[in-house]
Amino acid sequence: MLAGMTSEPELQRGVGEPDGFRRLWTPHRMAYIQGENKPTGPAPDDGCPFCSIPKLSDEDGLIVQRGGSVFAVLNLYPYNGGHLMVVPYRHVADYTELDGPETAELGEFTKKAMTALRAASGAHGFNIGMNQGAAAGAGIAAHLHQHVVPRWGGDTNFMPVVGQTKVLPQLLADTRKMLAEVWPV
Repeated sequence: MLAGMTSEPELQRGVGEPDGFRRLWTPHRMAYIQGENKPTGPAPDDGCPFCSIPKLSDEDGLIVQRGGSVFAVLNLYPYNGGHLMVVPYRHVADYTELDGPETAELGEFTKKAMTALRAASGAHGFNIGMNQGAAAGAGIAAHLHQHVVPRWGGDTNFMPVVGQTKVLPQLLADTRKMLAEVWPV
């Protein structure tokens, strides 16, 4: 426990009637809810984060690995610890717009992501997929990206189901470093 901290809940006045529940505050989620880092339009120069991330250092961009046509990057708003995405460098919206080498490397990076996540975290399974278009749930519909979400037996509990909160046990920078170290060559 950190110095000066206590395991006892702090009584906060003026926040409503006490109800016996403890609160897990996740203020970082407000950025996602409010649309921070969302592009202003469909073009690469409309603030597309997937076009700007490769210009950053691996550490600053949370890039796990770079390839010739695609890169693997941690999701800034993960569904689970280790949630990463495989993203083509080229700004395309639809899977059918990828050329042969891009398609092949996207598939190869997905396999390597699974291998790295198993080695680093002992993932039991994966959710892998793409949301094509805003109507299908793509948060950034203008730039294709494939999600690789590690899963473990029993990883869904009351927190996401009832509390709509995901508890992530590790900082993203630490997760990025760990995955980069075990990324298969």
